[in-house]
Amino acid sequence: MNVKGNIVDIFNGTIFKGEVEVKAGKIIDIRTSDHAIETYILPGFVDAHIHIESSMLVPSEFAKIALVHGTVATVSDPHEIANVLGVQGVEFMIENGKKVPLKFNFGAPSCVPATSFESAGAIIDAEDIQLMMENPDIKYLAEMMNYPGVLMDDEEVLKKIQHAKNNNKPIDGHAPGLQGTDITKYIAAGIATDHECFSYKEALEKLQKGMKVIIREGSAAKNFEALIDLLPDHYNNMMFCSDDKHPDDLLLGHINQLCERAVAKGMDVFKVLQVACVNPVKHYDLEVGLMQKGDPADFIVVEDLEKFKVLETYVNGALVAKNGNSFVKAVDFEILNNFKTDKKKVQDFELKSTSKKIRVIEALDGELVTNQIEVNSLIKDGNLVSNTETDVLKMTVVNRYKNSKPSIAFIKNFGIKEGAIASSVGHDSHNIIAVGVSDEDLCKAVNLIIANKGGICAIRSKEEKILPLPIAGIMSDLSGEEIGKAYAALDTMAKEMGSTLRAPYMSLSFMALLVIPSLKLSDKGLFDGTSFQFTSLEVC
Repeated sequence: MNVKGNIVDIFNGTIFKGEVEVKAGKIIDIRTSDHAIETYILPGFVDAHIHIESSMLVPSEFAKIALVHGTVATVSDPHEIANVLGVQGVEFMIENGKKVPLKFNFGAPSCVPATSFESAGAIIDAEDIQLMMENPDIKYLAEMMNYPGVLMDDEEVLKKIQHAKNNNKPIDGHAPGLQGTDITKYIAAGIATDHECFSYKEALEKLQKGMKVIIREGSAAKNFEALIDLLPDHYNNMMFCSDDKHPDDLLLGHINQLCERAVAKGMDVFKVLQVACVNPVKHYDLEVGLMQKGDPADFIVVEDLEKFKVLETYVNGALVAKNGNSFVKAVDFEILNNFKTDKKKVQDFELKSTSKKIRVIEALDGELVTNQIEVNSLIKDGNLVSNTETDVLKMTVVNRYKNSKPSIAFIKNFGIKEGAIASSVGHDSHNIIAVGVSDEDLCKAVNLIIANKGGICAIRSKEEKILPLPIAGIMSDLSGEEIGKAYAALDTMAKEMGSTLRAPYMSLSFMALLVIPSLKLSDKGLFDGTSFQFTSLEVC
């Protein structure tokens, strides 16, 4: 098989008329050729850090969509399903991913549970990590979110890191806002990357100290604009990722969109493509071709080097997507779950108080970090309630692995004026999380999730919508197109109810992510991510 076009040689910074000759899944020759074809041939894109589960799709369905956008490989952290199902969940992702052409590269989740301050469905300890690191299907130690454990020389944390080192596998970082001597020690432990930088200054320091910075642009966390100006000088040590990508966003595009935006800013296309295509393959030692003789024939054909409209995607020499159509077939898989809580009562969401002020989570659109603010409380019949006039709404996290009392907090900037939204996608432990204007609405939304053993939903006076997520309570058994449409309908409904957030459900899911400061809620209580300890809702 020969594919003709303008050959983009990233390594030499040249473009020439030529053709790629493929045999038995490998590139056997790349040569100049006289033809009139104006399209461009280049290596496929690689997402350098993603939780496939956040797309609400199993890997095989994720592949169908991502391949259309020219993504040929991912560096995937199965952390989300691991928090629900443990090692069994990781094995599910690996085996499902093997059934399709996209090259998934899974890591061993390093923090399951993410912290001891929340209830997860499973534990992955240092012994589990040792066994996983010896598995050739496991390519790296996934993001070390427990940075306090690294800084305090926690024995269990250091054991996990050592197991990765013993097997010569890279170690991913997760260090939002970490700077100075703290980041120096964190890097010295052997942690090589970070995708959590949210400021230019922070990312620059990490780069200068030898870290590789991954620019994240997902459905909720968007750091492209803050970090992209580092690329011209630091492209050798940077990568692109989405981290978390909801299905409606994935249908629109993937890493190709970041290339388009970077080039539109006037950045050198070869530097951009090195970040998007080459660096992840080199850093993680992936079995992914880079348009070199003898490489696996993993490449894409694009219309131009400005919009990066993908016309054809090849993996191991096979045409897997063309003109927006995927040739990947659906595969069968087992439905696994862990959902063991009973329906709740309205009284479970009441919180008796006489406090005049309360601590409130201030959600920031497009950010995983939150602020901690203090506001005047609204009390009715001795019960703290939502205040829609000031947009301070009651939220809850409900343990889905056993029966226990819901934890309660308040949040600002969700904007909902009626009803409630809820989800069993609640990073990292994936308990049920909900925000609503009344205790009755919270109860109704939470119970809808429980009845379906997982999903995302919205309810208001005479309407309810739910997208069931039967696989671990975080993924669907539907196709990408079906779930993308259903998710978009829920997103629209949440915005009709008043939410002004760009991605209300993605933002909601991160309000239980304790390892990202400043104030979050777990099933065990309100948590200060800066001091890394529980705090009181009431301000004395």
